[in-house]
Amino acid sequence: MSQTDPIADMLTRIRNANKALQAKVEMPSSSQKVELARVLTEEGYITSYSVVKDGSFDKLVVELKYTDGRRRVISQIKRVSKPGRRMYAKKDNLPKVLGGLGTAVISTSRGLMTAREAQRLGVGGEVVCFVW
Repeated sequence: MSQTDPIADMLTRIRNANKALQAKVEMPSSSQKVELARVLTEEGYITSYSVVKDGSFDKLVVELKYTDGRRRVISQIKRVSKPGRRMYAKKDNLPKVLGGLGTAVISTSRGLMTAREAQRLGVGGEVVCFVW
């Protein structure tokens, strides 16, 4: 049996909970998932996140964000770099999502950040996901 991609699992859980208009979604925690949740919070796609100690392992709880009319803030979230096909971007060629309306999350040597931050810092890295 192949091992699943934890980031893809997180994005799928967020996508499914968002479609069902759920207030929050829980998943097993990891440092990379917490960093992705931090980036999504900073960009305004989710309300908040917290790591809850639950017995022998930690649980990441992500609170999803909706507008006043219960419209979704995240219209789509897509994994770009997969274990079978890694996608990298150089500092001069960072991706733009929907002409700058969306956000590309990049895994750099300085941690997870948006493509805009990576551009500002002059670093490239692995393109983790697109959110819009």
